[in-house]
Amino acid sequence: MGNRAALAAVFPSILRHEGRWTGTYTHLDENAAQIDRHGSEVVFAFPDTGPFAYIQQNRFVWPDGREVSAKLEGELRGDRLWWDAATFCGWAWETKEGLILLDLERKDEPGARFYEIIVTAPDGRSRARTWHWIRDGRLFKRTLCDEVKRD
Repeated sequence: MGNRAALAAVFPSILRHEGRWTGTYTHLDENAAQIDRHGSEVVFAFPDTGPFAYIQQNRFVWPDGREVSAKLEGELRGDRLWWDAATFCGWAWETKEGLILLDLERKDEPGARFYEIIVTAPDGRSRARTWHWIRDGRLFKRTLCDEVKRD
C-alpha cells in the first residue's frame, strides 16, 4: 500500500486538501485585538512513495513586502501524522466528522503550543483553520486562517 492509500485509510478527508490554497492569517491577542495580519499561499501534496506522506509549502506575505517561506514534511505513524520541523513538533488526527485536529509544540516560542482545528466547506473549495495558542497554561493568542482552494 502506498502513502496515499495509507493516509486516506486513517484521514478519509485529507486528500481533499491537496493543491494550492490562498488566504489570510489574522492573529488576535487574548482580548481579540488584532496583532498581525498577512496573506498566505499554502500548497499541499501527498506523495505516494518516499518517507513523507504529507508535504506542505507555505509562503506568507505582509503588506510591507516582507515574505517568509517554509516547507513542512509529515510522516504517517499509525493513525496520526507527525511533524518535527524547525519551528514546531507534534501530530494531527481526524475526527469521524472530518475535522482535522493538530497538537503542536512550538520550538521557536519556549513554553508555547497551539491546537489547530481545520474545517473544510462541503464543496471543498474553502476552509477555516483556527489556532488556539497556550503558553504557561493560559490562552494568549488565536489565529484565524481563511483560505480558498485555487487548484
